[in-house]
Formats: sequence, C-alpha cells, structure tokens
Amino acid sequence: MGLLLPNAVFCQETADTKLEKWPADLERDFALSSLPPHLRKGATVYLLDPTKGYYISKKGNNGFICYIERTSWEWGEFRKDLAAPISYDAEGARKIFTVVMDVAAMRASGKYTAKQIRDIVTDRIRKGIYKAPSRSGISYMLAPLMRVYPGLPPNNQIMTMSMPHYMFYAPYLNNSDIGGDTTNGPFVNNPDNAVLGDRKGPYGFIIMPAGKSEQAEIVKAGSDLLKRLAAYKSYYKINPAGG
Repeated sequence: MGLLLPNAVFCQETADTKLEKWPADLERDFALSSLPPHLRKGATVYLLDPTKGYYISKKGNNGFICYIERTSWEWGEFRKDLAAPISYDAEGARKIFTVVMDVAAMRASGKYTAKQIRDIVTDRIRKGIYKAPSRSGISYMLAPLMRVYPGLPPNNQIMTMSMPHYMFYAPYLNNSDIGGDTTNGPFVNNPDNAVLGDRKGPYGFIIMPAGKSEQAEIVKAGSDLLKRLAAYKSYYKINPAGG
C-alpha cells in the first residue's frame, strides 16, 4: 500500500459526502453478488471501515476478491451514495485493487481532498508505482444493482441501475480500438483515459453486458437483496423491469 504524503492538508468532508459504515451482512452479500454463484464460497470478501479503509471480512482460497467500491478517484469528488459491487481475479487483486485500497485509506485519513487523491494516483501511475495488469483477466460485475457514474469524467452525474456485466482488462485502449457499441456491447470503458490522456489509462475494461435472459435471472435471484438495499437507502431502489 502506498504511503500517505507527509505534507497533506487536512480536509474535512461534509455531512453530505461523509461515508457511513454499512451493515456488515448487507455489505458482504452485496459484494458477493458481483461474482457468479460458483465463485462466491471461495472468494475473499473485503468490507469498508470509513475511518480506516478496506479490511478482510472473509478469507477465501480461489484467488478472487470482491468488495463495494465507494470512491471513484477519477472524478475527483467525494460522494456517500456511490456503490459498485466489483470482483477481481488474482491479477486484478494485485494490480487494480491495490489502488482502490490506497484511495480508501487516503479518504479515511481525512487529510486529502478528492482532487488531491486523484492527483496522487495519477502521479503514481506516471511514475510506475501503480501498474497495469500484466495479463488478460476478468472482473465480474454481476450484481443486480449498482449506483455508479454511467459516463466519463468530468460528467459527475450518477444513477442507480441494473446492468450485470463482465469486464476484461483492456489497459491503454479506447472504445474506437475495438469498434465498441455502448448500446449492445462489447465496448471499452476507461475513465483513466479522461484523466491521463487518450490511450494512457492502465485500468480500462472491455465491457460485455450479460444477455437479457441472464440479466433477468440475476435480478430475480437477487430480489431479496434488492429489497434490503432499498430499505437501507432509498436511492438504491430500482424498478427491475425498467433496468
């Protein structure tokens, strides 16, 4: 994990942005829903302590990890309502989740603005401290719900949506490289490019949405989880039929 900068300026978050600790069982089940069922039992689950960062709640043995991403560093802003259940294979855990952990720790310290964190991460990427995945790999985002930025920086509008999908590591690519179709997929999603420059983002993904019948099955299987999420915070409520 990267070291915090010694000269960082203390930056208090507001009540509108300060993260809350989720109920552990809800956070665990939501994180695990990102994985296909056959990988959940053996996966490592990380939960977030907003005052410290991510910690292991359940140690797995199959190389996959899962967690809820609650800070997207590329946008340079703090929110408390962002929630993206994500999983990585072993390579993604080593190369991508390391950045996620450092971002969470910096935010938890209270010593950085969101823009300072964005600048620190981009500086570490440019210096080679943070590296792109060194092989092909997969990140599953098969949860029945996510609350995310559907576009690229600086568009900071977020939405609650249902779009279970598969993500394949695609460092330094943009959508034109694969002739992507954002309506039907596959397509490239690489917010890092918006910050670092075209084809300079190491953490891009080729996104492949699950098929319509698979999406319907995922939403049906996750109906109880969707009810729990909506009861926890109203902005996690979706109309499953409307996506």
